[in-house]
Amino acid sequence: MSKAIETPASVSQTPAASNSASHGEITKKPTSWSNIFVGAAIQTFEVSTLGQPFEVVKTHMAANRGDSIATSLKKTYARGGVSGFYQGLIPWAWIEASTKGGVLLFTSSEVDYRARVAGFSSSWAGLFGGVAGGVAQAYTTMGFCTFMKTVEVTRHKSADANMSTWRIAYDVFQREGIRGLNRGVSAVALRQMTNWGSRFGISRVTESIFRGKDTTRKLSNMERLASSAIGGALACWNQPLEVIRVEMQSQTKAADRPEKLNLFSTARYIYQKNGFLGFYRGVTPRIGLSIYLTVCMVFGGDSVKAYFDQSKKAKAQQ
Repeated sequence: MSKAIETPASVSQTPAASNSASHGEITKKPTSWSNIFVGAAIQTFEVSTLGQPFEVVKTHMAANRGDSIATSLKKTYARGGVSGFYQGLIPWAWIEASTKGGVLLFTSSEVDYRARVAGFSSSWAGLFGGVAGGVAQAYTTMGFCTFMKTVEVTRHKSADANMSTWRIAYDVFQREGIRGLNRGVSAVALRQMTNWGSRFGISRVTESIFRGKDTTRKLSNMERLASSAIGGALACWNQPLEVIRVEMQSQTKAADRPEKLNLFSTARYIYQKNGFLGFYRGVTPRIGLSIYLTVCMVFGGDSVKAYFDQSKKAKAQQ
């Protein structure tokens, strides 16, 4: 249900507050069960279409840092034809998508509203909402699923290439417990908070640029789509965190690879093996994935939530 508060003119605002404060009325985005369902549905659609192929190629390149895009595509196709590009989709990507999408939209909507109430502009509120949503994703839904998706893509290089992912998961649990199954979750958390903080924040800044002086103007679909795409592409500045995450979760075996990896030892290992550029392997397919994901979640999420909101208002007026 929408909430509105009046912001007194006499209350001093933060420097970032110009947009939201000038309107005087702050409307809370719906945070009902429909929000959770919308997030889950959009994320599942995204991963089931172009999302997973981008994810598989990106993960392959991050784990096999000597492979080019062309080589990665050939090797992925050789692993199973077209279905090779959907490794890890069922059940891991579906489980992750159906939960993390809802967590993202629910958390980011709440934090976005609270930030605007506190006096921040829509751009800052979007950034704070994205950061909070990304952290919530990492620690509630993504640890185990991200680990298992990476196992699917990298286990062909393991000595146990013929083992099922369930068996590998069981063996890891036997050896290391829950912490083993959540290996790399710290890198996932850093990646997600910077991912969605950047995506939402940059998208909102771009929207403000499109609006110009008329801060109340409703953006066209093309402007909103472009804002989402720009936010998604520029959010890939944190690719080193993704490469570190993949290496920590990879099933690759190497004589010089440390047994117990953390953020710092993994970063040191990658730099020693591949230099600075090694941290940016797989960035091209990740840009494609990020643009597509952000368009789905930011543009698509806003559109679907607005539809539900208008439907509720229409019913209330009847």
